[in-house]
Formats: sequence, C-alpha cells, structure tokens
Amino acid sequence: LFTWGDGTHNAGILGHGTDVSHWIPKRVSGALEGIQVLSIACGAWHSALATSDGKLFTFGDGTFGVLGHGDRESVKYPKLVQMLSGLKTIKVACGVWHTAAIVEVIGQAGVNLSSRKLFTWGDGDKHRLGHGSKETYLLPNCVSSLIDYNFHQLACGHTITVALTTSGHVFTMGGTAHGQLGNPNSDGKLPCLVQEKLVGEFVEEISCGAYHVAVLTSRSEVFTWGRGANGRLGHGDVEDRKTPTLVESLKDKHVKNISCGSNFTSSICIHKWVSGTDQSVCSGCRQAFGFTRKRHNCYNCGMVHCHACSSKKALKAALAPTPGKPHRVCDTCYAKLKAAEAGNASNPTRKVSGHNSSIDSRERSDKFEIRPSRLLLYPTAEPAKYFEIRSGKHEARSNSPSLVRGSQVPSLLQLKDVAFPSSFTAIQNVLKPVPSPSPPPSPPPPPGSFSPINSRSSSPYSRRPSPPRSATPAFSKGVMESLRKSNELLNQEVSKLQKQIKSLKQKYDSQGMEILKLQKSAQQSTSYATKESSKSNEAKKLVKSITDQLMEITEKLPPEVSDDETFKAIQTRAKTFLNRLETSETYLPASLESSPMEGNTDASKWRPSESSAIRDGSEKEITEQFEPGVYITYVYHNYGGKIFKRVRFSKRKFDEQQAGEWWSNNKDRVLMRYSPNAAKLASAVSSPTPLPADEETSEAAPPS
Repeated sequence: LFTWGDGTHNAGILGHGTDVSHWIPKRVSGALEGIQVLSIACGAWHSALATSDGKLFTFGDGTFGVLGHGDRESVKYPKLVQMLSGLKTIKVACGVWHTAAIVEVIGQAGVNLSSRKLFTWGDGDKHRLGHGSKETYLLPNCVSSLIDYNFHQLACGHTITVALTTSGHVFTMGGTAHGQLGNPNSDGKLPCLVQEKLVGEFVEEISCGAYHVAVLTSRSEVFTWGRGANGRLGHGDVEDRKTPTLVESLKDKHVKNISCGSNFTSSICIHKWVSGTDQSVCSGCRQAFGFTRKRHNCYNCGMVHCHACSSKKALKAALAPTPGKPHRVCDTCYAKLKAAEAGNASNPTRKVSGHNSSIDSRERSDKFEIRPSRLLLYPTAEPAKYFEIRSGKHEARSNSPSLVRGSQVPSLLQLKDVAFPSSFTAIQNVLKPVPSPSPPPSPPPPPGSFSPINSRSSSPYSRRPSPPRSATPAFSKGVMESLRKSNELLNQEVSKLQKQIKSLKQKYDSQGMEILKLQKSAQQSTSYATKESSKSNEAKKLVKSITDQLMEITEKLPPEVSDDETFKAIQTRAKTFLNRLETSETYLPASLESSPMEGNTDASKWRPSESSAIRDGSEKEITEQFEPGVYITYVYHNYGGKIFKRVRFSKRKFDEQQAGEWWSNNKDRVLMRYSPNAAKLASAVSSPTPLPADEETSEAAPPS
C-alpha cells in the first residue's frame, strides 16, 4: 500500500504515523508488512482497506466513529477491525462520516455456503447507515433489512449509501435531498429498491458522488440521478433527477467503466478499432482512396469514408470535440442521428432540456404500462427470491414507501425487528440464511464456461424465462364479500360514534347553561347577603340610639313618676326588648314573609303594599285589619323589621269586656306576627301588665 498527499492534520491520514506531507507515493509499513491488499477506499479524513485474506484495516480521524474500533480515537497506522476479524471482508467504501463494507458470512455449520452481507458504521445522521435510526454506531453492524440479499459492490456519498446485489438490483439509503435515492416514494430511513428505468435492467457497476449516483447496465447503458449542478449527471443541463435517467450521449458507445467524483462523473468507452487494410478503402462505397478520392473520418462511428459518403454534417456526433456544432458524419450515422432527433422532437412528454431517451427505451416504457416487467432471477448461490416490480408510474407514486418495499422485497418486513448484537458469535448465529425454496437445478454448463457462482451473466435475458404472471390481481367473490361486510361494519361504527359525539355535545351545552345559572344565583346571593349585613348594622345603631334616648328621658322624669311600680315594669320591659333587638339576628325582608294569617281569609286584601317602604328606605306606620273588628297598627322600619304599636277594636262588634278577653287570648299571636322579640319578652314576664283602656275601647276605621 502506497499513500501520498497532505498529512498535516494530526490525524494520521496517510497512515505513516507522522504529520508529514508526502508529494510522491510512500509505502505504508507496520501492520501491513507482508500482507497483500485487495481493495482500498478513501474518505475525506480516513481510509479503509481489505486484504487478500479478508481482514479489514482502517486508519485516520475517528471523531465520528468511522474506523469501527468501538471508540472515537484517531489511528495513525492501519489497525485491524477486531469486530470483523472472524469474517471475510470483500469490499469497503468510505463516506465523509460513515463507512460500509461487504462481508462474507459463513452459513449453517457443516454447509459450505457463504453469503455476502452489508455492514455499516459511523455517524447515522440522515439515516445513511440504513438501520432505521440516526444513532452513531462505533462498531460494524449488519443492515438487518437487507439480510436476505447478497452484495458485490457498494459506494458511499456524503449522506447516502448505495449497494448492488449479485442479481443486478440497486438499493439506496440515506438523505432524500436532490432525489439522490432514485426512489421518490422513499423517506430513506430504510433501504429502498431503485426502480423506474432500471426495471428489467441488469446493473453491473455502481458509483456514487457527494449527492449523485451513476450505474452501468449489462447493455452498456449509463443511468444517473441525484443532484445535477455543474452538469455532473451528463444530461446537458443542471437539473436534479429523482429517478434513474439514461445518459443519451453515451447510448451508442461501448461503456466499460464508470466512476464518480464529488461533483463530476467519468466513464471509459471502448472504440471499435479497424485493421490497416480497411483504412485503404471507403467503408461506405468500398472504393480505394487515391489522389482525387480523399480520406475522411466520421465523427460518430470513427470509420473512414470518402467525401461522397461523408459530405453531410450533423449535431451531437459521438466523437465531436464540440457537441453544439455540426460535424462531418457518414450517411449511415447521419440517418441514425436524424431519426433519433426526430423521435425526440415528436415525443411531447419529454423535456427539451435533456430528458431524452432512445426509441428503444421509449418503446419499453410504453409496454411497461400494459404488462408486468421482466423478472430477474437470483444466481444459484443466493436464496431464490422472485418478486414482481410493476412499472405503472402513477401506481408506484401513489404507494407509500413502506408499501413499495413490502410488495417488492418481502423479506424486509420479516426482518424489521431483528437486532444484531455486537459479539461475533451472536452475529454468526443471527446471520444464518433464511430457508427458502431453491430453484430447480440448472443443466451443467458446457466445457470452458464459468460457474454461475464465480461469474455473473452479462445480461439478465440470457437466463431462464420467468413464469407468466397476470398483469392485474384477481380477487375471489368471497374476498370481495368479506371486504364489503367489513366496510359496512366500519360505517356503522362511524355513525354510532358520530351520534355519541352529538349527544355529548348537547349534554355539554346543557351543563354549561346550568353552570351559568348557578353562577348568576351565587352572585345574587352574595349581593343580597351584603345588603342584609348593611341593614343589620343600621338596625343595631337605631336600637342603640333609642336606648340612649330612653335613659335620658328616665333621668329627666320627676321622682314620683320614676318610682311608680307600673312605670318601672314598663321601663324594665322596654330595656329588655331593646337589648334583645340589639343582639338578635337580621330580620327577613318583608317580601319573604308571604304566609297568610291563620283563620283570617280577608287579611290579604287589607294588607298594604310594603315594597314602597323597602324602596325608599323610610319608616312608616301602617294599620291593617287583623280580624273582623280588630285593627293592628305597627311601624315598618327601613331595615325590614316590624314593631307592634297598638290594637283597636270596633265598638259595633266588641264592648270593653269582650275586647279585654280577646286581647288576653290573642296577645301572643299578635305579638308573634308583628313583634317576634316582643312576644318572647312578654312570655318571659311572670305578671303581665294590663294595657291602657284607650287601646281596648278605641275604634279605628279600616284604611281606605
């Protein structure tokens, strides 16, 4: 192994153990002494190599875990990756932040059958590792979703990993920017199969740039996709391509090899050489060249022609130094180029900017719309996998990425939950090939031919023809009936849920109205309580004022009046009554005292309106009929209370004795209604004092 270049980054990029730059190749010594290197891959800050005995060595900057040693340390000399020491590494590829390798894994014990699996490690951002997560893997880890496939080529970009199976299929994983996955329906979290124009093609070689991919098929056709800046895709423009697109300028050439740089693409084409004897005659008219018949080369096929056979000029000649200018071509190539140009111009679905394809490819795309594509068969060494790829473009775009992978690669769903431990023995146990039906044995090859295990067929069309398949799936009546019933049940369930939602909404609205009513009632109660509290305070002040006035009047009375027993009893009763009023609870408003007087059916019509007294807040003396011939006078105060003042009797119905008897029998009932505290006070006094005679014999007319 020889390396050279800039080494002044203190990361051991060149593998010599120093930071010295080398302008000429220098051999790498140390662990590689006496070891034959099979393949080498270089990233931006690290390198990896596979030896002839299947060992993998890495060196350089390990900040992102790209070296696969289980840490992030940098290594200045090539160091063996211990994780893969028991396996055989076939090829390795390096990206900027990740590394990928194809590792040959031994199958079941006692069976001489090996399979080539894809391992990735490093920084998992943009899902470039294909493990379904963005985690960083410091050790090589097998891509579990591709365990059923064997690989023989791989390539790494900045945010993408590309792998080629032995059956000629291309898988991509990673970032979706610029359409570099080649599958617009994929989110890049898991590996996806590249389809579109590659359906029915057998890919022989792949290469990857920073954000674009190029593949070479068995028919020497080159397809590119991804970022189109700088014209790296070769389609004559700088537009991005999200699906594989044929490079038209290389379709008539025999392409041998392709390779991608960070932002450019190159290819090796083989020209058709002719012998010296063929140079002496015209390739068209077969007449010998002479003094008057000059020799001219065709800028498209390279053959020699005379002036008569190569007098025409055409654009886009294959060997033209300037493709935009017309160059001399032979009559055959002129007709071919004009036919291709006319075919491209007559197709309205193609873009003039460079989305042109040959007549053959256009006919193939038309046929793909009405029949299934050609099936590709795996080689004998790979588990037999038959899957049909429908080429209907609209149908493929409507499917989700998971459905596309599930319908075309059934094994992806079966292995999505497989976890691979870090130990080598666990990997060997997990990586046993999945049993699958083996294809029928092929007839023995003729002598001198290569074994299908060691060499791949140059074209998928030389293999066995695939079994016929129907273009559209057919469903039985039972399946359709079952689906119809399921649909009806789901509709009923949806209708039931909608009714429940409507009922809950109505209940919610009614409860909301009730809550508003309760809130309003609570506000009214709070306002009423505040009002009653203020009335109570005013009543207490009034009682205190009356008590003070009574004390002043008592002190001013002459001794003969103040010493009278009757006056003393009245004074004692008045003081007790005032004390009870001062300590009693607040009176209820008159509007709440609506119960009628017992035994008196005519009292309601004589009851005056008390709302006026409540509204204006003034004290008012009111007389009302208590019973026929009995009239009660009381004082209504602004705090809502009633105080009994006097009773009068009609002389037409009561004489003096009858009035006294009535008062004795009904005094408590009158006081209970008009002065509840006075009634309690009267019951507490042992010897009641007789009322004055005027109150018993006076007459009062009913109020008008």
